[in-house]
Amino acid sequence: MLSHFEVKCRTKLKLKRGLTNMANHKQAAKRARQTIVKTERNRFYKTRIKNVTKAVLAAVEAGDKEKAVEAMTKANAYLHHCVSKNILKKGNAARKVSRLQLKVNAI
Repeated sequence: MLSHFEVKCRTKLKLKRGLTNMANHKQAAKRARQTIVKTERNRFYKTRIKNVTKAVLAAVEAGDKEKAVEAMTKANAYLHHCVSKNILKKGNAARKVSRLQLKVNAI
């Protein structure tokens, strides 16, 4: 995960480059800065979700039951971690885990 410092540095760079809308109010400018920070943070989580899912699918494609079960354990834990961080909704994570588990069980 990106540290607060890394997110802050990226935010400052984007603001210097003028990648935000010009705000007419102080509060609107603050919301623009906050959106940049949240976007960076969410991008990290979403990419990690895809990578964890791909690891399970790759093990299933290879037919390696042990690797698939191990990857599934990590995927399950990470997806539910994202639920606690409000990145995914509870049902969304449950659906992803369920579909992955069906594939793992089919090996």
